[in-house]
Amino acid sequence: MKLKFNALRPGGRLAVMCLMLPAGMALGAPADVDARRVIAADREPGNWMSHGRTYGEQRFSPLKKVSDANVGQLGLAWSYKLDVDRGVEATPIVVDGVMYTTGARSIVYALDAATGRLLWKHDPKVHGIRLSEGCCDVVNRGVAVWKGKVYLGAYDGRLIALDARNGRKLWETDTVLDHGRSYTITGAPRVVKGRVLIGNGGAEYGVRGYLSAYDADSGKLSWRFYTVPGDPAKPAESKAMEMARATWFGTEYWKQGGGGTVWDAMAYDPELDLLYIGTGNASWWNRKARSDGQGDNLFVSSIVALRPATGEYVWHYQVTPGDMWDYTATQHIILADLPIDGKTRKVLMQAPKNGFFYVLDRQTGELLSAEKYAPATWATHVDMKTGRPVVDEKAANYLEGPKVVSPAFIGAHNWHPMSFNPQTGLVYIPVQETAAMLSATTPATRSPHKSVVNLGVDVPDLPEDPAIVKQISDSFKGKLVAWDPVRQKAAWSQDYRTIYNGGTLSTAGNLVFQGTADGRVVAYAADSGRKLWESPANTGVMAGPVTYEVKGEQYVSFMAGWGGTFPLILGPLSLAAKVKPESRVLTYKLGATGQLPPPRNEAQPLPVPPALTAGPEDLKAGRELFNAYCGGCHGLNAVSGGVIPDLRYLDATRHGQFESIVLHGLRAAKGMPPFASVLSPENATRIHQYLIKRAHDLNTEIGASAKR
Repeated sequence: MKLKFNALRPGGRLAVMCLMLPAGMALGAPADVDARRVIAADREPGNWMSHGRTYGEQRFSPLKKVSDANVGQLGLAWSYKLDVDRGVEATPIVVDGVMYTTGARSIVYALDAATGRLLWKHDPKVHGIRLSEGCCDVVNRGVAVWKGKVYLGAYDGRLIALDARNGRKLWETDTVLDHGRSYTITGAPRVVKGRVLIGNGGAEYGVRGYLSAYDADSGKLSWRFYTVPGDPAKPAESKAMEMARATWFGTEYWKQGGGGTVWDAMAYDPELDLLYIGTGNASWWNRKARSDGQGDNLFVSSIVALRPATGEYVWHYQVTPGDMWDYTATQHIILADLPIDGKTRKVLMQAPKNGFFYVLDRQTGELLSAEKYAPATWATHVDMKTGRPVVDEKAANYLEGPKVVSPAFIGAHNWHPMSFNPQTGLVYIPVQETAAMLSATTPATRSPHKSVVNLGVDVPDLPEDPAIVKQISDSFKGKLVAWDPVRQKAAWSQDYRTIYNGGTLSTAGNLVFQGTADGRVVAYAADSGRKLWESPANTGVMAGPVTYEVKGEQYVSFMAGWGGTFPLILGPLSLAAKVKPESRVLTYKLGATGQLPPPRNEAQPLPVPPALTAGPEDLKAGRELFNAYCGGCHGLNAVSGGVIPDLRYLDATRHGQFESIVLHGLRAAKGMPPFASVLSPENATRIHQYLIKRAHDLNTEIGASAKR
């Protein structure tokens, strides 16, 4: 049985695509542009003009000069070193021989796409303290290019329009509604019907989610769609928010913000004139604290269809009702036409964090199928009569006691984009097999500090014993899975050393390209999964690659740079990747012979730590305080993943400055905020003593290793 979900009246008017155009191209009236650009992307397959190449976000290229027959001849054509060695997540936009891309800290680069020569650069100068006020690294997933302008969502919440010719700033607008909360932008803007669309991040910090649309010429706000309800004492902003209010309980939920942030996935169907967005997790994670343990809490962890001209709600499908596990639906959305039950259906596909692969009718929101693409213990299956997951309360309800749940909060599939190849009919997913222990705790009202996550869930306990850490790390498995969305099963897969491998690109040359967490770029045969080519990247590769043509030559380009959630928060587990952050653009073509410099492998000197003076109780408190306040960046148990300094290696000067750094902001300009408002000097000392203990532990561990 098929299920049609509750929807407000969708209306019947069709509209056509207003696609991103090459810089400087002359335009007529907006309606004329729509009519002339319905299939513009496929008329210009040598360009990569939007985030997923087309509005359907398939990340499939019709180019085939590089194919399964000759991909082994790929060599490095050029590389470009980015300014900041942190996480790199951008999808480059390539228009008429110019590549527009971003690195960490929202820095924009315009490069000659054939040579890598820098044409211009724009640094939005995000303030140091703001760099600490968001989840998952100071990353950026790229820009939009339209009508001679480059649009950037900066980490601190500004939307900026630049002149595509020279990088000169044309306008900027502040997308943040409440600067008392930790709103950020990491996602790439999209341009639809003359409007720049951008969402925000920050659910774990207690923000209210929304998507904003701005006039592409002026930066003036056109409309805003909220994803969760606000203060119930005030009128609802829309009929959608009236509907959402009935799914939240208690009177305090809105004070924490609610979450539901729109920080990544968007797709657009010009024929149906529907914009599809994916929303994030609820805030707090703990549903008992958030909503009296009741309700679906719309529209968290949902796919929502809107009218792009007005932001009007059309339909929704919630992948994880009443989310308690950080199972976002912000993962990549793909639109395609598939043969299902003897008919060609216009579908929307998503593999969200929760481990189920969803196929929906994209006109109505009807659920067509949902099956597990990775291990998932939180639910047994999705009920096709109701469209709802059947939650295994015994396995997943941590409100009743600690539970080991899979997938873990890092997800069975995170933000790393997947791709769909219409020739093979397969979706290529960067899959993660993970699990984590969760247990409920009583959260404070809102987040206690703008740089501190507040979940209503205890920080997962990770033992300090290196042998146990390795055992847990080995249980985290990364895979590339070629998924058949019609049969809802895997066609083939490739195993990786660890999780957090890069996004995928598929091409008409029967190829799938992907970068890996352990520092490689790889090509596989799209139909069989046979590995055909591999080259070193010298760092972890997370972003989705692109391919394009310049003067008849096909190029394949990867944004390389290690960072993000895995090495920051789960530092000890991420060390299996055995890479260091070293951010570059890597571009390949047939017959090229370029070489990368040797990878960074310098050993970090181990200073002699001060004497340990704290007793067991203070050290236990210091560990808990460190993991709560510092572990989100410096790694649980003070073991860094290598992106942020490992505090076990503090030298004598930093030990002497510890209180000034932690409490009073001595290094605020570098992104280390002051914590005097939430940490007493006594607790800062407990954290310091715990770090001294961990430094002594490291000395002992290294000494024992040397003897072996």
